Amino acid sequence: MKKPSSKIREEIAKLQDQLKAAETREAERIGRIALKAGLGEIDIEEAALQAAFEDIAGRFRGGKGASTGKKNAGDGRTGNGPSAALASGADAGGPSEA
Repeated sequence: MKKPSSKIREEIAKLQDQLKAAETREAERIGRIALKAGLGEIDIEEAALQAAFEDIAGRFRGGKGASTGKKNAGDGRTGNGPSAALASGADAGGPSEA
């Protein structure tokens, strides 16, 4: 027997809550690690930082680590930038604390 649409909506709402909680846990975990690594003290554009994170994710997934920018193409991020240097901790020419 088919479920009524109200039951399906309830299930969707529960799943959205679960997704939000999981994303919050993941964001907090990554944020703690980034702060421990000193990323909170670096003045860097969000797009460049995201590209560096995409490179890191690619390395751990077994990929080449190249940032394509396709995942977030709709939000104006290109993924082009000094991501390889940033992933290795090198100064990308921006102001940083010594």
